[in-house]
Amino acid sequence: MQTTRPAEIRAALYGGGLVEIGGHATAAPSRAHVVLAFAAIYLIWGSTYLGIRYAVETIPPLLMMGIRHLTAGLFTYALVRRRGGPAPQPAQWMYAAVLGAALFLGGHGILAWAEQKIPSGLAALLCATLPLWTVLLSRIQRSERQLGVKAWAGILLGFAGVVLLIGPDGFAQHSSLNLLGAAGAVFSAFLWAVGTLYSKRVRLPGSTVLSAAMQMITGGMLLLLAGFATGEAGRLHMASVSARSILALAYLIVFGSIVAFTAFTWLVSVTTASLVSTYAYVNPVIAVFLGWALAGEKLGIRILAATIIIVISVILVSTPKKVTREEPVSFREEELSETAAD
Repeated sequence: MQTTRPAEIRAALYGGGLVEIGGHATAAPSRAHVVLAFAAIYLIWGSTYLGIRYAVETIPPLLMMGIRHLTAGLFTYALVRRRGGPAPQPAQWMYAAVLGAALFLGGHGILAWAEQKIPSGLAALLCATLPLWTVLLSRIQRSERQLGVKAWAGILLGFAGVVLLIGPDGFAQHSSLNLLGAAGAVFSAFLWAVGTLYSKRVRLPGSTVLSAAMQMITGGMLLLLAGFATGEAGRLHMASVSARSILALAYLIVFGSIVAFTAFTWLVSVTTASLVSTYAYVNPVIAVFLGWALAGEKLGIRILAATIIIVISVILVSTPKKVTREEPVSFREEELSETAAD
């Protein structure tokens, strides 16, 4: 199965940021710049799971994610409009609100809640099932042709990795693993896949960064409303908010939602889609390692084995069956509704 270009954008947005895909580069990039850009999307996006864990230690999850996305969305929206971007149509705001509900209120809101209950590395691995859900749901709604053997092998292998990751202990009565939190992380990936497929059916602004900013704004507002509706505001006491949580939130806004996506935007204009998409394989590994190295999260043989299995499964469903000559990536407005399959 060859991942569609819009799906690559949505998968990138799963890190919580903004992206605009431009045209071809006018000059050959330096190797140093390419290396630095890849380091940014590998390390920063891989570290956002640990950042979420630190942020929700003393900031309620829905309010935290609401502040993150609304701040980044407003900043980027203002930047686009200042540069002469057209004002969105009312219908486009409605589509953005639906996507904001699925991607950010559902996807990121549930993920932040889940990271109060499970380690960040485990959450990253469970969320790595996103490509599997996207491919499977695309096939169910028949937006893709018959899946090949490699795609089905990747789907089955990926969910086998999830079962291994949770293990029989996860279903025991006195398990140390919070099964509800693990299910929440998987469900957040499922909701993101649902939002990805919905985005292919609606007419969003031609500027990807404007569209993403609108979704961040609406999603952030919905997250804040949900936070107030569930009583999170009453549980938020500024005197008890730790410096680590504040710094983590600032890191998620500035680096996770702006800096890394600047690097991503540049990379997709100067290199190939398959090379840029390697972040999807690397990020879970980075997240597991950082959780172990910085947060003392357990890293046993079962987690290592599950990590390898899930990463392989994502590679199987995310790479094309046949690779031909690839050009630097340029995302055009008319491509936003295209799909591709084996």
